[in-house]
Amino acid sequence: MVLAARFKYIMTRGNQRELARQKNQKKQQDGSKGKKADDKDGNKGMSLQERKQRDADRMREKQKLAAAEGTEKK
Repeated sequence: MVLAARFKYIMTRGNQRELARQKNQKKQQDGSKGKKADDKDGNKGMSLQERKQRDADRMREKQKLAAAEGTEKK
């Protein structure tokens, strides 16, 4: 009786591994289909440094607006 329970557990675990392998394989295939940052429309033709500078400028503008709104509410 104990032996049968162990066998069932082992078979289930083997099935879990196989399902995990299949899931990971599908995930790896789907992951390669995504666009890189360089390929996205907003970033085309921009280098990494240019994108970083643009993003930093945007964040500074957001911070200025947030600070201005914070002072107006007080």
